[in-house]
Order: sequence, then C-alpha cells, then structure tokens
Amino acid sequence: MKALEEAYIARSKKVNKIEKVKDSKTPQEAYAMLDTYAQNGFESVPEEDKSYFLKCFGIYYRPATPEKFMLKLRIPGGFMSAEQAKVIGSCAQEFGQDYIDLTTRQQCELRYLSIESLPVIIQRLEAVGINAYQTGVDNIRGIVADPFDDLAFDNVLPSHKTLLKLQDVFLKKDEWISTLPRKFNTSITGNLSNRCNVYGNDCCFVLAQKDGMFGYNLYLGGRVGVIAKKADIFLKDESEVVAAFMSILDLFKRFGFRDNRNKNRLHFLIEAVGMDAMRKAICENAGIEFATAGETMTKMDYVEPDHGKIQLRDGSVGVHVVVPSGIFKGSAMLRAGELAESYGNGELRFDMEQSFYIMGVKNLEPLLQEDFFEAYKNIHTPYFNHLIACAGTDHCPFGVIENKNDAIAMAKYLSEKVALESGRVRMYWSACVKGCGIHGLGDIGFEGCKAKVEGVNGSGVHILLGGKLMGESTEGHTVIKSAPLEYAKYYVESIMLEYKKLRKDGEHFEGFYDRILKNYTHANIGFMMMLQAYMRAKNIEVDFGFYERVLTGKNEEFEVFELGRKLFYQLTKKEPYSAYERFTNVNKREKLEDIRKLLPGIDENLAEMLELILHSEENRRAVVFSEIMPFVMLYNK
Repeated sequence: MKALEEAYIARSKKVNKIEKVKDSKTPQEAYAMLDTYAQNGFESVPEEDKSYFLKCFGIYYRPATPEKFMLKLRIPGGFMSAEQAKVIGSCAQEFGQDYIDLTTRQQCELRYLSIESLPVIIQRLEAVGINAYQTGVDNIRGIVADPFDDLAFDNVLPSHKTLLKLQDVFLKKDEWISTLPRKFNTSITGNLSNRCNVYGNDCCFVLAQKDGMFGYNLYLGGRVGVIAKKADIFLKDESEVVAAFMSILDLFKRFGFRDNRNKNRLHFLIEAVGMDAMRKAICENAGIEFATAGETMTKMDYVEPDHGKIQLRDGSVGVHVVVPSGIFKGSAMLRAGELAESYGNGELRFDMEQSFYIMGVKNLEPLLQEDFFEAYKNIHTPYFNHLIACAGTDHCPFGVIENKNDAIAMAKYLSEKVALESGRVRMYWSACVKGCGIHGLGDIGFEGCKAKVEGVNGSGVHILLGGKLMGESTEGHTVIKSAPLEYAKYYVESIMLEYKKLRKDGEHFEGFYDRILKNYTHANIGFMMMLQAYMRAKNIEVDFGFYERVLTGKNEEFEVFELGRKLFYQLTKKEPYSAYERFTNVNKREKLEDIRKLLPGIDENLAEMLELILHSEENRRAVVFSEIMPFVMLYNK
C-alpha cells in the first residue's frame, strides 16, 4: 500500500472547497432538520444544505425550478415491485406535477417537490422499501445490474442477492455517508449480455470463468469517457466479491485525492499508482490473495428493445415499454404497476436506456391492447427504441442544451426522413461534458455545447460515432465538433441514409460502423456527413457516399484527394486527370479542366472546393478536411 500512501501525500497539500464544507458539519445534522425546514419553508434551508448536505440523501435543489427539489430514488439493479411503482407514481401525481425522470442508472427521479412535501414523500416511500439515501454527491451511488438477472436465459450467475449484500456494506451507515473523496459507481452482472453499461463504473464485477468455475472479473476506474480496466482479479464467490468491494471502498476513502474535484475519482488514484499496485493493495487490505483474472464472459450485445420483449426461463416474457428520453408520468407509473399486477408477476425492471419491462407476462396480446401502449409504445422506430437523454437545462445546472426534447425531435425527424423497418441505432444524448447520457457509448453520441451561427452563440452538439457496448465496451470518437443544433439533424440524416443504403440484411449500426465507417478517418466521416447535407440542401442529386472497398489506408491527405476525384467524376462523368499513382496524378504537367465549363451552373462552392482539392500544382492542394469544410457549411455564409 506504500504506493497509494505516497500518491496521497503528493496530492494532499490542499483540499477543495467541498471538503471544507464537509468539515463544517455532518450530513446527518442537516437531514435531522428536514421536518423543521418543512414546517418553516424554503427560506429556512441553509445554503450549504441545499448545495451539498441534503444531496447526501438524494434531495437536490435545482435553481432551474425555483424553490423546488428533486428526489433521486435508489432502485437496486432496477428491480421494482408493482406496489413500489404505485407509491412512486402517486407521490409524483400528488406532489411533483405528475413528472418522473427515468435515468441511465436504472433509477427514478421525482421533481418539482416543495420542501414542505419531502418528509411525507420520504415516509411513504420508506414504507414500501424505497429510499434516496446516498444517491448524491460523495457517496456510493445506486448499484446497476442486468435488469433480467435470475430470469433471462443468458443469466449464468444470479447476482441480485449479491448486489443487496454490497449495498448493505454502506447503505445508511454513518461511516460511509459523505466520507468518500468523490462519487463511487458500482456495477455487477452475471449475464452474458451487457445490458447495464457494466464497464462504465468505478468498480465493476463482470461475469467470468476460470478453470471451469464461474465468478467475476474485477474492472476498475471507469467514468464518463473512460472504460474501466481489468484489475487482474477473479472473485470466485459472493464472499470474495463483498471482501474486494469493502477493500476498494476503504482504500478509496483513505487514499483517494481530495484536492481537485475534477481529478478525484478512483480512476485518478489508479492512474497515479498503476493497476498492479492497486491490485496488490486490494489483496493486502482484504487479507486475501485473490486469484488472477479469468476469461470475461459478458461480451454480447442485447436486442430486446428491438423486439419489444424478452423470453424468460419460466416461459413468460418481459414486455418492453419505450419511454423516450426517460420523460415519464406519475400517473403512467401508477398504471404500469397496475398492469404488472394484472398481466405479469407484479414486477417491473428498469434498464439503462431509460425504459422498463413489465415482467412475467404470459398472455401478451391483451396487455398490448391496453391504452397505456398508445402513449408508451412496446416497439417504436429504431431511432426511439434505444434513445437516451439526460436531464438538460430544464433540470440540471450543468446542462448546456435542453437535451431531452432535442433528442426526441431528432428521433422524430429521422423516423420520417430515413424510415427504417428494422435495424438498430443507439442515439445517446448528454447535455454537457459530464456525460450523464453516456454519449460516448452510443452508436451516435451527442454532447451538448455552444455553437455559433452568424457570430451568435446558440445550442450545439459535438457528434460522436462508434461507441460500443459489445466486448469490453469502446468509447466513440468525435466526427463533428460544435454543430448548431438546428443543423445537426441534417448531418445525422446523411449517415443514416448511408446506413440504410449500404447495410446488410439485419445489420445493426454498430456492425455497419465496423464494416464500412471504420475504414475512414474521423475527419473524413464528419466531412462526408456535412457534404451530403449541403448537397441535399442545394438539390444536387449525385450518387456519392461511402464505399465498402477503401484503399486510402486512413491517410487523410489521400482521402481528401480521392474524395475530390470521385466527386468530380460523379458530377461530370469525366476523370479530372488521365492517370493516378498513390492518390495523385501521374502527369505533373497535366492541367485540371475548369469544372464550370464541363458542368455549367455548378454550385460555386463545390467548384471552388474541387479546384482546391485537385489543383494542378500539387503543393497548393488541400490535404486535410478542415481546409475544405467552409465550402460545405449550411450556415455562417
């Protein structure tokens, strides 16, 4: 543990402002005052309680909704009974403008709550086993897991009971309330499919096998934009999982950095000391020499939302309910609980894509005839089935864009413009760089930002492609930066038209990306999205796009020339030069013919762009896509 001690000492010369606030009193002192605050009204709540201490119990003050609070509920592994659903729904109806947010961590959030209503709500929820303890700030947050644990055919190790034992380690324990340097996210799955973003957490217990025995491989250090890495530890049973968990928590509590909050997650402690040192410290602290890692088994994708159901081992099905952007209603939650009792086994299971399943349904058709499925579809278009969007500016102080309705608007536009009868595309939206919408893992990810149109700042998005949940997960890459929100849909339309045109039968977007787009640089992909949008806007009809056979080797200079050559030919049906070698013309004396003469009336921007790409003097040619991007802008002309 010496390496951890040394790293901590090196970063212990100062502490951040929040640590100083935490030293001023205990969260329990603030929570004990809740009834008094409820009696005396909003103005009686001290600033430090609103900004920090009450968040330790899931009570968030949101200035975007003046004098109203959000309550973040702990739903372990997304498991909820019909009784719990009905109580949550009735609380939202009575106290929270009938509004509920479903989150990417399988949780529920009640909003628009007055301070006066909070004690009553908390009491009602506690009566059915729901609480909001430690769901905010520097605490161990809700543990995520496969929503079909113990029921699905691909479940090898039922893990929910283990999850509850992990939760028992810290929940409502004074020594763990607000004592960590930063938040701590945990995941566990005993399933072959990755339905819970299992690798995106600080501490991940992932189905594995070693020497013919099933257990869990330990992965550590995940956070937004970073996938957790193998800790080279195999945990053979529940007792070892709990022991490793307790050891990691203790090490993070003792040696985690408390200076710069932006660099205080577990990831940065591991980065400072190395995973080998972290592994040794975990074993030493636990008093167990854990086995080295086995073979990770959780590598598969999941398809249930595309079919609207999942077959369960007992012969029943789990019925999918699509909740676009996680915007739900208390009255709908109440009704979902009733439907779970009438048609299912009385259980709901929430997933990471802000939707849920009514479990144990044996007679599917009568359930789907219920009016409930008119508002919340069982199967939506491919653009809605896997849609995620975090809170955004309406509810989050960090949000840069509205986000939720932006995501819905994009999905609606694409459903109309590029209709798909089948297929799958995961569009994940985050309203800011914090990434609560896990945009980096989407097939198409959107990160809220500011973008200028004619010099005026407005809402925009960075557009990412190539995120994966298969294997050990992969973060996507930015292909277009700062796209104004009103134009982003046209760029995404471009890539979806290519997917529709080139995809193989039944191919998901992820497969299309690996087969086609992965052969191009990120700059090329982004430029092509913008170029195609420009040509559609100018009514320039030309068969031009991505190709299955690519010879440029992801060399951007070669890509620029090849794009120009092919576009010139598609427009004029004539090659710009007579012969080529290594993506340039062979005869250096050959002059480029003026495309305006070959194609009178050609768009002047395209003419100038092609001249720059294919210039007769090689040293005057554009060699990177950023040089030619101004020619295809839909704005700032």
